[in-house]
Amino acid sequence: MAIDPKLIEDLEARREKVILSGGQEKIDKRHAKGDWTARERISGLFDDGSFTEIGMHTRHHCSNFGMQKKYIPGEGVVSGFGLVDGRPVAAASSDFLAQGGSLGYMHAMKICDAQNYSMKGGMPILQINDSGGARLQEGVEALSGYSNVFYNNVAASGVVPQISLILGPCAGGAAYSPALTDFIIIRQGGSAGMYITGPKVIEQVTYEKCTMDDIGSAAVHASVSGNAHFVASSDEHALQIAKAILSYLPSNNTEDPPHDLSIGLDLSDDDGMNEIIPESNSTPLDVQKVISRVCDTDSFLEVHKDFAKNIVIGFGRVCGVVVGIIANQPAVKAGCLDIDASDKAARFIRCCDCFNVPILNLVDVPGFLPGKQQERGGIIRHGAKMIFAYAAATVPKVTMILRKAYGGAYIAMCNKDLGADVVLAWPTAEIAVMGAPGAIPVLYGRELRAIEDPVARAARQAELLAEYMAAFYNPYAAAAANQVTEVINPKETRARIALALRTLLNKREVRPAKKHGNMPL
Repeated sequence: MAIDPKLIEDLEARREKVILSGGQEKIDKRHAKGDWTARERISGLFDDGSFTEIGMHTRHHCSNFGMQKKYIPGEGVVSGFGLVDGRPVAAASSDFLAQGGSLGYMHAMKICDAQNYSMKGGMPILQINDSGGARLQEGVEALSGYSNVFYNNVAASGVVPQISLILGPCAGGAAYSPALTDFIIIRQGGSAGMYITGPKVIEQVTYEKCTMDDIGSAAVHASVSGNAHFVASSDEHALQIAKAILSYLPSNNTEDPPHDLSIGLDLSDDDGMNEIIPESNSTPLDVQKVISRVCDTDSFLEVHKDFAKNIVIGFGRVCGVVVGIIANQPAVKAGCLDIDASDKAARFIRCCDCFNVPILNLVDVPGFLPGKQQERGGIIRHGAKMIFAYAAATVPKVTMILRKAYGGAYIAMCNKDLGADVVLAWPTAEIAVMGAPGAIPVLYGRELRAIEDPVARAARQAELLAEYMAAFYNPYAAAAANQVTEVINPKETRARIALALRTLLNKREVRPAKKHGNMPL
């Protein structure tokens, strides 16, 4: 006995009503502005035909009588699961065409269903934000919905990768969900923006005038606040970035990253590495050139590119092995560590450790940035985050000291005693408590002051400087103290790093049992 055709017709009619959320005219207007719909974003993310929707026919149960009668297609959000490049992924996409994508209780429950499915199945989850905020008519129920989403964000943290895409408005309490995820991608231009209070509220409370671009734009969050990790030029570009991030991460914390060990281990020399090193250690070395020679061709994905540029972080592959890279950038602020750089690095270290990604540190750091503003801003507390993150990380850690490595910053960039499994150094490495010119007056000030003749004093100071640098400012002194595994020719850099990473892939490290450490925040 065949199924009643009317039932199929009814099913298709109900589906079409939800799919055409807002109507074709509103869809066309979005397209004219360069915006995709919630469902088009889902289609652009998932492999063809693989998406299964959760709760397409969900309806709100608001106690407000007027809202009870209002039909909101799909409750203003498309959620579900499917395959992205053949791997399981869950997602929730706000539908701005349905009541402005506003969040009510059942709307939030659909997001929570996707979050719970991702945790049960051990798969990443993407949250696409394009919402007018909390549904005012639902009052405390809407706030309850946000709370449930936030709770699940925290529960999933370190269990499955979480990526947020800001492709429209993301205001008020809604902004805290992206802030709780691992990576935030924000689209440039259009209606995309993220903020807690808008310009009008700010002016009413503080009498300070500002625009939406001043507080919530992609440029602000990518370079000033540091909230956004990537900037996309379009919806399509944002989805491409999300897929690129996923290509470096495991589906969950019990798996290894997607290493490609079919790529042979290349131990050949790279003469080009020697050619990019300046003759003087006082001349800045663009660390991007080092990264490009260490990583497989076109494999480096920089994270937080426009924020705290004195440190470079990102994912790459070295002979097929996925690795997280933290590198000082001497071309900016001489590569000093400051408040923002410390926060940027510490968060990335924690992310790598969550998802079993080995860490490679490229060190060329003269110290922590001095200054009243840094001290009053809490550089001690922020710098301690890096130390805590490295010391707590149990993934393979390889440190490559390129040139300067001074004082507390040398430690904060993961020296041997902080947990580095392998420490390599170029012959140009300078490892010491502080810069030699500053050390000489401290160590030999009395002797120098006793020399009355300025010429003789300068000659003696130069002599002491040369002796001090010969004794302490070279990697062999650190190697003699068992702090450096090997001093290598720069042309051997890629080969030695690749070999270290391959041999450490099975590393297992057990720490004392505890609930969790108390990270300085």
